[in-house]
Amino acid sequence: MSHSGKRVWTLDPHSGGVKIPERTKQEVQTRLQACFAALGHGKAYRLELRFRGALCYIDAYQDPDPGPSPGLVAYWESQGWDVSEGKAAYRQEPTHLGRLRHFAPDRWSYAFYTYSNERYEPTTLGDDWFGTPEQALEIGCVYLKN
Repeated sequence: MSHSGKRVWTLDPHSGGVKIPERTKQEVQTRLQACFAALGHGKAYRLELRFRGALCYIDAYQDPDPGPSPGLVAYWESQGWDVSEGKAAYRQEPTHLGRLRHFAPDRWSYAFYTYSNERYEPTTLGDDWFGTPEQALEIGCVYLKN
């Protein structure tokens, strides 16, 4: 068997991408905030997006108000914090929901953050490697409680 030495190009939806333009960043921010609220998470969590090149990182921060659980208060006390210090620290700790990679306005790939491996893992959006930011957010929100 001989090898011709030809290289074959294959599309990898989890590498490369196109730098996200400012206008697209603003549009995605608006779209995902609306989707997040429609999914029912807007009262207990705040959504934050971070952009870097072709990537958009999606994080949620839980608001422990109106009242944190007794278990959470006990944990804060074990750390030597009062409730106000515990709430402040809690608001600073993100829940990573995933990472989007931009190819076109409605052509994104998604990597789900796995806490078991502490890394982003490629994930399909429905039956395709590409989809919308909203499809990705719906998957990432499995970590959140309503």
